[in-house]
Amino acid sequence: MTTRVQMIIETLEANPDKQFTARQLAEAFLTRYPEEIAEKSNNPNYDTDEKLLAQLAAEVAGQRTRRAKENCPNIGTRDEPRPRLYFWLDDSEVSRSPVPYDGISSTLDDDIDQPLIPLKQGELSEKDLYPLLSKYLNEDYGLYCLRIDEKRSKNSKGKGGNHWLHPDLVAFEPLDRGWREGVRTCVREGNHQSVKLWSFEVKKNLSRSNVRECYFQAVSNSTWANYGYLVASSLSDGVEKELQMLAALHGIGVIVLNTQELFESQILIPAKENPEVNWESVNRIVEENTDFERFIDQVGIYLQTGKIIPEAWK
Repeated sequence: MTTRVQMIIETLEANPDKQFTARQLAEAFLTRYPEEIAEKSNNPNYDTDEKLLAQLAAEVAGQRTRRAKENCPNIGTRDEPRPRLYFWLDDSEVSRSPVPYDGISSTLDDDIDQPLIPLKQGELSEKDLYPLLSKYLNEDYGLYCLRIDEKRSKNSKGKGGNHWLHPDLVAFEPLDRGWREGVRTCVREGNHQSVKLWSFEVKKNLSRSNVRECYFQAVSNSTWANYGYLVASSLSDGVEKELQMLAALHGIGVIVLNTQELFESQILIPAKENPEVNWESVNRIVEENTDFERFIDQVGIYLQTGKIIPEAWK
C-alpha cells in the first residue's frame, strides 16, 4: 500500500518542472494510484468526487508535508502568497546534502484516516469555527489547542470583572520535540524557553464597523502570550489596511480562516513575538477559568516530562 507521504514524493519527483496546489496533487493521485484511491472512495464519508478530493487535499497539507520534507530534501513548498505550492527541487537547489530517495519507512506515515470536520449546511456560527481553527493550527503549525469556554469561569470579580479576559482558543508549541536530551537539559537548566504559548480571538467577520472593537478585544485577552492573533473567516472591503495599522502599533496578528478549503487559510499579518510570557496575567486567568487552568497544567506536564497527553487536547 502506497502511503500519502510516498504519493507526495513520487508525484513531485515524476513532475520536476511542475508546481502543484494541494488540490492538484489530489487530482494527480486519482490517476497515479487508482487502486489505493478506489479503496478510500468506498468510504461513505467520501461518496462524491468533491468530498474525496477535499479529503485528499487536506491529507497533503500539514503533517504529511512535513514528513515528506524530512524524508526527502528535494520536496519544496512556497507558502506565500496563497495557495501553497508544492514542487520538486533539483539537487543544486537543496539546502543540505541531498539524500538519495530509496523508499520511505512506514513508521513515518501510518496513514490513519483523519476526516475533515464536517461543515454544517448554511452559515457557520462562531462556535463552528473553533474546531476548524484547531485542526488547521495543529496540522499546519504543530500546535496543541484547547477551547477556552468563558462559561466555565468563576466570575469572582463580579459582573463585568472578566470582560475581555478570556481568549477563545489557546495553544502551545513544543519547540524542543525531537531534540537530544542533553540539549533539552541545557535549555531547561539555562532557564530558556522550550515552548511558545499562543492565544486566539475568533470572529466570523471583520467589517469597518467592528474591526477596532474586535482587534482591541484580542489585544486585551492575548497579550499574556508569546503570540496573539485575531482570527476571522471573512474580511469586508477596506478592513485590511486598518488591521495593518493596528498590528504595527499593538502586535496582534491576523489569520483568515478559509472554511471551504481549510488548508488554504493564511496568516494575513504575522504577530509580533512577546519574548516572555506574562505569568501574572496567566495566573489571573487560571484563577478564573478551569479550561485555562487545564491548559497551563498540560504545559507544565510537558515542561517537566517532555510528554504530551493526547487525550488532554481533545
